[in-house]
Amino acid sequence: MPGKKSNGMMKVAGMALDVRNSILHKDGEEVHLTPKETKLMMLLMENVGKVVSRSDLMQAVWNTEYLGDTRTLDVHICWLRQKIEDNPRIPELILTRRGQGYELRV
Repeated sequence: MPGKKSNGMMKVAGMALDVRNSILHKDGEEVHLTPKETKLMMLLMENVGKVVSRSDLMQAVWNTEYLGDTRTLDVHICWLRQKIEDNPRIPELILTRRGQGYELRV
């Protein structure tokens, strides 16, 4: 079930993303995101339960199809995990799908 977006808010299973203000509401807490983290989270929420390819993420967030060095993407995913995962070392929400991309599981 894809995330529902209305009036600048996206909602997925107990999480609400305020796209305009770059704030994620999770478990009664406000998590402040950078604009790029917000774009990543929005794309993952729109495709909850599906793998979003690295190239789609790079295109949507950085407006590039260059995949030579995607360390930037990995670092931003890491920062996002540190903000929203209970244990960022063992992610349960944002999962890496080797050779494919990332998936938001709820």
